[in-house]
Amino acid sequence: MNMSLYRRAALAGLVTIATLPAGAVIAPASAQVGGIVHDPRNYAQNILTAARTLEQINNQIKQLQNQATSLVNEARNLQSLPVSTLQELQGQVDRTRELLGQAQRVAFDVGDIQKTFDARYRGSALTGPQAALVANAEARWNDSVGAFQDAMKVQAGVVTNMGGARQTIATLVTASQSATGALQAAQAGNQLLALQSQQLGDLAAAIAAQGRAEMLDAARAAAAEAEGRERFRRFRKGN
Repeated sequence: MNMSLYRRAALAGLVTIATLPAGAVIAPASAQVGGIVHDPRNYAQNILTAARTLEQINNQIKQLQNQATSLVNEARNLQSLPVSTLQELQGQVDRTRELLGQAQRVAFDVGDIQKTFDARYRGSALTGPQAALVANAEARWNDSVGAFQDAMKVQAGVVTNMGGARQTIATLVTASQSATGALQAAQAGNQLLALQSQQLGDLAAAIAAQGRAEMLDAARAAAAEAEGRERFRRFRKGN
């Protein structure tokens, strides 16, 4: 009897398996190992969550690294140039101005020039007594000689400044090439522009001194011609 029931149950199981579709596998939703229930789906979900968390942490680390790099770059951009040539440039400008201020007899001043021309280059200076004519002619000659001497001094000063400018250029170019930030590069560029302005100032001073000498010499020649006409008129009148 028991053997008959066992056979029937086995037969029923075989029939059930036989009726399943081909390739179908019966898998348990969970397995019990040593009394612990293991759920594969829950385990996979936990692995995916951990991976996403790790990715977020890595992204936060990268953001912090980028922020740190940005702060370092900003600090570099705010660093001042350790080299300053302003004092040297100002000294060169002051030397040129001092040479211009040493102008002999006729200074670089509108009022002084006006008084000098009224006294020695026109009007009564060319029609006065003989002694006055001689004195004024000598004064005009001294004006011309002094002006040319002043021009040569200014030109010599400009040439002297060129030596300092060469050293300044080398210093600033080296500083600009080794600049670590935008501020240092901009400051080096500004100092190079200041040097260029100083050199233009020297050039303007040399041109002004040379032009002053040439104008005084031309005025002397014109006054001498006018004086010669006056002398000739007096000579004819005396005859």
